[in-house]
Amino acid sequence: MPGIARWLGVLMLLLGAPRPSLCASMSHTSNWAVLVDASRYWFNYRHAANTLSMYRTVRRLGVPDSNIILMLGDDLACDARNGHPGRVFNNADHSVDLYGDSVEVDYRGYEVTVENFMRVLTGRHDPAVPRSKRLLSDQGSNVLVYITGHGGNEFLKFQDNEELMAQDLADAVAQMHEKGRYREMLFIADTCQASTLFSRFDSPNILTMASSKKDESSYSHHNDRDVGVSVIDRFTYHTLEFLEQVDMRSSVTLQNLFGIYRQDLLRSTFTYQSALFSRPLNRVKVTEFLGSVTVTEPTQEVYPLSNKERLLSSPRLTSAQVPPQN
Repeated sequence: MPGIARWLGVLMLLLGAPRPSLCASMSHTSNWAVLVDASRYWFNYRHAANTLSMYRTVRRLGVPDSNIILMLGDDLACDARNGHPGRVFNNADHSVDLYGDSVEVDYRGYEVTVENFMRVLTGRHDPAVPRSKRLLSDQGSNVLVYITGHGGNEFLKFQDNEELMAQDLADAVAQMHEKGRYREMLFIADTCQASTLFSRFDSPNILTMASSKKDESSYSHHNDRDVGVSVIDRFTYHTLEFLEQVDMRSSVTLQNLFGIYRQDLLRSTFTYQSALFSRPLNRVKVTEFLGSVTVTEPTQEVYPLSNKERLLSSPRLTSAQVPPQN
């Protein structure tokens, strides 16, 4: 009898213990993306193309529009100088239209302000702001923040009108941590002196990527003679070149991504900060921030409509019940 009781106890422990894979999936419930083009005017075309390129990539990897906040500083697709009305390109061969009919812009033009960006991060909105313009993340969410535009030492310009300071951004992230608005965050900045924008961070589980270090510029990749301006920046171009080889089932890691940023390609120095991040980079899949997360809960219940007899016995419309055609 004591032996049977002992085996029963072990069996109960095994049945009651949660499976590690299920626990891991439940701790990471969703992915969100905040994509910001902080510039304005036609000559900053490349910044809009940078942002729309990242938007296209995270959507392709499975992040739904409901989980993306897209902020575009100017509507270049409809600019009078655009020889391709309603379209935006990131390459001279015009093979991919970044704008198209399915782009959902949440903040456009003069809505792209430091205040609105900070409100998106912290969740401190006016009650009238719709859910589609809110970052509805929680303590199980991984959040990607991509920023492009013109920057300097510890600041980023918004619309050539105001500046986002590094300390203000760090304070907003600290609020996010206190309010349980993220599990892990990945910040990417493609600006001049990009790394300085993250220099004040002290919140846990934050990883940053920057196209340039202090006192360095971040450079455009190529001009499009047809469009008349540069259409993408070097850092974003090479990032996308790597990500085009990634799909939702890919196992490539952030360490693999970080290995592509050579100085001869960027003409600036790629930097990252992982001191506040709790996991080794070779164990962090790219899709953990740029892809989708689907939580599946198995059940033993049978969906009623799977019963063929119920389907066949369901009432049908007679000809007398069919509504008349207009």
